[in-house]
Amino acid sequence: MKLLFLMGGAFLFAMVARPASARTTDTTPSSSASATRKLRTFLEKDWKYWVGQYPEFATTAGVSGENDRWTDYSLAAIDARDKHLETSLTELNAVPRKDLPAREQLNYDLYESLLKTAIEGVRFHNDPFPLSSVVPANMYMPVTQIDGVLQTVPLAIGQNPARNASDYRDILARLNSVPQLVDQVIALLNNGMAHGWTPPKLMMRDVPKQAESEIFADPLASPLLVAFKNYPATIPAAQQQEFTQQAKAAYTDRVAPALRKLHDYLVSTYIPACRDTISVAGLPDGAEFYRFMVRWHTTTELTPAQIHQIGLDQVKQIRAQMDQVIAQSGFKGNFGDFVKFVNSDPRFTYANESEMLMHFRDIAKRTDPQLEHLFGKLPRLTYGVKAMPAAVAPSQPAAYYEQGSPQAGRPGYVNVNTYNLKSRPTWDAEDLFLHEGVPGHHLQLSLQYEMEGVPEFRKQLGYTAFVEGWALYAESLGDEMGFYTDPYSRFGYLSAQMWRAVRLVVDTGIHSMGWSRDQALQYFEENTGQPEQNVVSEVDRYIVWPGQALGYMIGRLKIQELRTSAERQLGDRFDIREFHDAVLSQGALPLDIFETRMNDWIVAQKAKRPSR
Repeated sequence: MKLLFLMGGAFLFAMVARPASARTTDTTPSSSASATRKLRTFLEKDWKYWVGQYPEFATTAGVSGENDRWTDYSLAAIDARDKHLETSLTELNAVPRKDLPAREQLNYDLYESLLKTAIEGVRFHNDPFPLSSVVPANMYMPVTQIDGVLQTVPLAIGQNPARNASDYRDILARLNSVPQLVDQVIALLNNGMAHGWTPPKLMMRDVPKQAESEIFADPLASPLLVAFKNYPATIPAAQQQEFTQQAKAAYTDRVAPALRKLHDYLVSTYIPACRDTISVAGLPDGAEFYRFMVRWHTTTELTPAQIHQIGLDQVKQIRAQMDQVIAQSGFKGNFGDFVKFVNSDPRFTYANESEMLMHFRDIAKRTDPQLEHLFGKLPRLTYGVKAMPAAVAPSQPAAYYEQGSPQAGRPGYVNVNTYNLKSRPTWDAEDLFLHEGVPGHHLQLSLQYEMEGVPEFRKQLGYTAFVEGWALYAESLGDEMGFYTDPYSRFGYLSAQMWRAVRLVVDTGIHSMGWSRDQALQYFEENTGQPEQNVVSEVDRYIVWPGQALGYMIGRLKIQELRTSAERQLGDRFDIREFHDAVLSQGALPLDIFETRMNDWIVAQKAKRPSR
């Protein structure tokens, strides 16, 4: 899964140290109330600062008033944000933590660690935004095949509200300021080159095509102008015509030339200067950078070597299950033969894009009624299924979730990759939807977004190990929801689990053990059964997003471990609905804090429920 919110996106992923609960002391009601007010006032002020600094984030989060701008990526603005982190930490530490009630101490500890983590990341040129995206944008390498300005612009404009004349003026303002954004990105790329920080050259091979595919002779053919073809009835016809002409002029005179400029710069200047190595160890201080990103995404102190071994153990265990399914299917042949069969037989291929989208929507309809059996609390926010933008699809994973916003009146979406349909087998659809939609990302993130009584930053937390661990765990709930009933969909589920186990081996192999790209591709292909298109896009993703892929299986194993512990300790008192509600009740958390809270929940359940 990939949550696509880039260069100031909607989710933060950071490591958080275990709160120093030993520091908690008894306080008077008046001192507690005073400290709470001071903390909440600071958090609200800092939230407003960061929302103002990252307008795209504000758009995604449904915060109004920022939809007409892009983030300022000038060196002066980045430096000012770096310094603000230190100021924020000083202000936070002026709040007497010992006087705070327990729930506010959690808010304090989380935010303190977010700031400290962001400050540490500045050393590696990460974007200083503590409410960062899936992978914090690196200010020395702000463009890759997966993220950067070519993904940010269409995503943000696509999320811009388009309900009244003011909204349309915001979209026009963003269209007209695309050249400034592109110029700032080019300046960052030049700065990165000057300091020896560039992405691998091979990973940039499709990026010029991405830029070129966003350039249209007819402006209204551009996805950036889709709002100007479907006006709400609240806008008079004459004003519609005026807005359309302004949008066409903005695209022709400013957007298209800026995209062409970026394309030409990438081809003639930047890509030839990119490095030939694939491991971040090839960057200045790259080994330390990788260890930092491993801690960031797993919220643990596990070393790359330890994670590599966990991956090897998981691969062995899941492979035995896959071999068992193949035998039960009655197929005559070995693992490799079965993989070729399920990836080439026409019965597992979609005829066209519409059929693929219809299949995913059918899975959604079959999933929704089953949720009541597994959850006591469900989100109010609706969701849908759509095809991901064609311009970026060749370099993207099989699907990703796009966060909705109740404030903006925008549903969540499961974006399905319909590029190269032969590489999108039907047997892989059920587990993929359960991960990206419900009970995976849409359910967890929407419940978090709807939390009440917490500071706004808590609604945006998205620790990789928790968010992706939950979504991977959600795939395993397919058994309890009536899915994976034939050997091929069962193989698809196991292939997806193997996919995430292989990530532990391949990511650490590339970035800490000297693996080549060919070695990583071969290991992935031999063990997962995934189509070649998925194998290539996945390995290339790990190369430019070091450490991010590690959070999935590490988080999933922790959630499953805690469920097994709860089932064992509670016996017939275990209620799966209450367990899942407890897991999701506080939103995303670092794994150590999450484990402590769930163990406390198990103790509380034992105390209040006599054995039956």
